[in-house]
Amino acid sequence: MKKGTFVVKILSNENGTWQGRITYAEENRIQYFRSLLEMIKLIDEAVSAEEENEIFKASS
Repeated sequence: MKKGTFVVKILSNENGTWQGRITYAEENRIQYFRSLLEMIKLIDEAVSAEEENEIFKASS
């Protein structure tokens, strides 16, 4: 299984949580988040999508 590389930059810390951006290194794509929970969700979705692509390629 291929692993993803994420660069997380915390831009601020307001209301007791982080705000920042995630750079998806393989895709050179940036996505902003407003909370730690949202950051975790975005990374989880990206990893899950990659796993689904690997399964689809293997079954083709």
